[in-house]
Amino acid sequence: MLPKALILLEGIKMGTGQLYVRAAKLLGLHPIVLSADPARYNYLATENVEAIRVDTDDLDALIRECLRLRETYDIVGITGFPVPGEAVYATVAKLCRHFGLPGPNPTSIDQCCDKFIQRQLLAEAGVPVPVYRMATNAAEVERAVAEIGLPVILKPVVGNGSSGVRLCRDAGELAEHTIGLLGGTYTWQTSPTILVEEFAEGPYFVADIMGDRVIGIGAGEFGPPPHFVYREYTYPARLTDEQQAKIVDASLSCLRALDLDWGPTNIEFRWTERGPVVIEVNPRLAGSPDPQLVQLAYGIDLVTEHIKVVIGDECDLRKRHSQTASARFLVPDRAGTLDRIDGADQAAGVPGVAEVTWYIKPPTPIIMKGDCRDCIGHVIAASPTPTQTSAILQRAVDSITWSITPFPSIDDRNDPLPAPTPVDWAPELGKGG
Repeated sequence: MLPKALILLEGIKMGTGQLYVRAAKLLGLHPIVLSADPARYNYLATENVEAIRVDTDDLDALIRECLRLRETYDIVGITGFPVPGEAVYATVAKLCRHFGLPGPNPTSIDQCCDKFIQRQLLAEAGVPVPVYRMATNAAEVERAVAEIGLPVILKPVVGNGSSGVRLCRDAGELAEHTIGLLGGTYTWQTSPTILVEEFAEGPYFVADIMGDRVIGIGAGEFGPPPHFVYREYTYPARLTDEQQAKIVDASLSCLRALDLDWGPTNIEFRWTERGPVVIEVNPRLAGSPDPQLVQLAYGIDLVTEHIKVVIGDECDLRKRHSQTASARFLVPDRAGTLDRIDGADQAAGVPGVAEVTWYIKPPTPIIMKGDCRDCIGHVIAASPTPTQTSAILQRAVDSITWSITPFPSIDDRNDPLPAPTPVDWAPELGKGG
């Protein structure tokens, strides 16, 4: 009998990627990574994972590689994690459909990849979304803003991790970011198309879903505007029963509107005067550290349960305990060369700390990008109460210091809108934006 293999397609990186590999092995599966550049993923060697170089943008090449592997393995499932956008997960859906394996609907994933189409489908279904317009040039941006009114959010129609996403509060910020997006300093995955939308002000929440079941709702905080760099995540969010019910109801409405009836979904909200307003629907599992937080808060291993769904097994989504779990992202306040990190061991030794993870190692140049790639690590803590968890997390973070030497030349200072090139150390926050 051939050994059972799980194919992991491009983009499953450090953090979540390691969780998938370890979970697959515990389920008796042989994980195989297909990647355009396996050398980018350091954990592959650490975990002794079979990796094959293949053009992951070429569906036919992937089909041929899977056919070759089927001579040696019984391929029982295929999944992946999108970096920098959702295109990889759309490819996963098409591969699953081709081989008759469990997987998401390719059409549904493609619709979610385009933020404008996603907005249209949600709005047509009566799901609350920000007022929005699409623009392909500066004149269209100006017209959209005149209709919506400042402040607005400008974001690429295709992309994630808050790359290219800015809050524009006045005409100066609007002009600067429009030029940045359309003037050649931003590298587009598709033809330049901008989503212009109202700024939905209010607390930020995220719902983690498997199938048609909302597993948990977390609360998030960001660093200072105009960027949207994650600062902290906490599960479960402190919600009233009414807020909880409205977010769950809105989440299920999103699934129906977008025809997402299989596997994991991650939905971002802002709680406004209208109640929950949908910011983004991501048709996949959120990246690290969300799975770790959900497991600490509820006792549900989303990675393992996702793999079970992928291979056609029955998953177990029962909550086993109730704790408060929080992650604090470590973000430098300046560009330069990261020379050293101190106190990581002391932070890890604080009772209640579950994880201290670094995405980079000194010495490493740091260029502030204004998106999730500004994060250089995170600390996770959990305890029975929100107050206790907050105190544990703060004690751990306070014990960590680092040193950054400024770049020698003004020409090497922060690039306000860098190209969204994926790098191995980038965090897998996996949200939209």
